[in-house]
Amino acid sequence: MSTDDLPKQPIPVARLRSRAPNPFDLAPDAPACAAIAADLDIRGLRKLRFAGEILADDNRDWRLEGQLGATVVQDCVVTLAPVTTRLDLPVTRRFMQEPPEAVPDEEGEAEMPEDDTIEPLRNVIDPAAVMIEALALNLPLHPRSEGADLGDAVYAAPGVTPMQDEDARPFAGLAGLRDHLAGKDKPEEDEGEDGA
Repeated sequence: MSTDDLPKQPIPVARLRSRAPNPFDLAPDAPACAAIAADLDIRGLRKLRFAGEILADDNRDWRLEGQLGATVVQDCVVTLAPVTTRLDLPVTRRFMQEPPEAVPDEEGEAEMPEDDTIEPLRNVIDPAAVMIEALALNLPLHPRSEGADLGDAVYAAPGVTPMQDEDARPFAGLAGLRDHLAGKDKPEEDEGEDGA
């Protein structure tokens, strides 16, 4: 089973009530959570719920506001042991008939607007797709189990002394040499004038 096989709940925009909230509440079952976890390439997804509402926004556009809750299990980047993380976060999407266009910068390259909650308005709004996208965007990038440490990775050919971090700082040695030379070149203090 893949996420393509999950029951979708897209809501036709034509059916949305403009004068009242349009609630939704998604709580995928265990097989659906397993399919989502496989699609996101994570070890497991124990719980997932996405609830909220779709509201009219300026008579032409729509706004989805929801709360995403999930318990995800990922591999530790150091030990590969399972790492469980609880996610609880608000999610907002603005579906606009005329999204802001990319603005060319000084070099002529298009810069997208900074607001990443904006999406073009289609014939349907799919809270399930928003749920999976929000989950993917908020997964921990480098999950670590308690006490796991990457340490210092040291690589060298056989018979060659490995280079350490300190060796990559060439000016640290020069500063020491400068201080040493400054101490030698410092004139000795006069011991006093003869006959004093």
